[in-house]
Amino acid sequence: MLAGCSRPYKDLTVFRGDPGCVQQFRPRFTSALYKTQVDVVGNHLSGLLVIKMMPDSSTRVVFASEMGLTFFDFAFLPDGQFKVYQIIKKMNKKAVIKTLRKDFELILFQHTGLAGERTLEGGGLHYYAFPQEKGINYYITDTGCTHLIRAEKASATKTVVEAVLLNYSNGVPDSIGITHKNFHFTISLKRLEK
Repeated sequence: MLAGCSRPYKDLTVFRGDPGCVQQFRPRFTSALYKTQVDVVGNHLSGLLVIKMMPDSSTRVVFASEMGLTFFDFAFLPDGQFKVYQIIKKMNKKAVIKTLRKDFELILFQHTGLAGERTLEGGGLHYYAFPQEKGINYYITDTGCTHLIRAEKASATKTVVEAVLLNYSNGVPDSIGITHKNFHFTISLKRLEK
């Protein structure tokens, strides 16, 4: 029982590293199409998700069914703002929108240039910590910062979300997985085009 309450980051130690090294793992989307599976508390959605850099430098994230029904259409604007263009009624809840926003901010490496970042090490890995409005986003690499192991969104006491970005090709990951630790919610993306 006590192990479940332990803080996973408490044994990390500070080291002098360059948090900017994780920017090499930031996906460089121009336009990417992913086959997508979403499982949330007993509900399953599947379809296609497009992540596209727009001419105004915003990043659009659109998830639609194979039949063309748009589940959601979001934009991450260049000034750091977030805009909902469209979302189905069943998902149009503040908590759902906030959760999706934070998930995609994590994999898009949003807010990684903020003051207060720290570099930590432990277990043969380097943890690049970027404070967020609530919690911290960690980008975890090998000790040489040559391989991204995973990204994590954490509260003060525990990992809340874990994300993996795998098999980059021209700066774009082939597979992305997002797993929530507090409740059953997973997003799996597999790129369809290269």
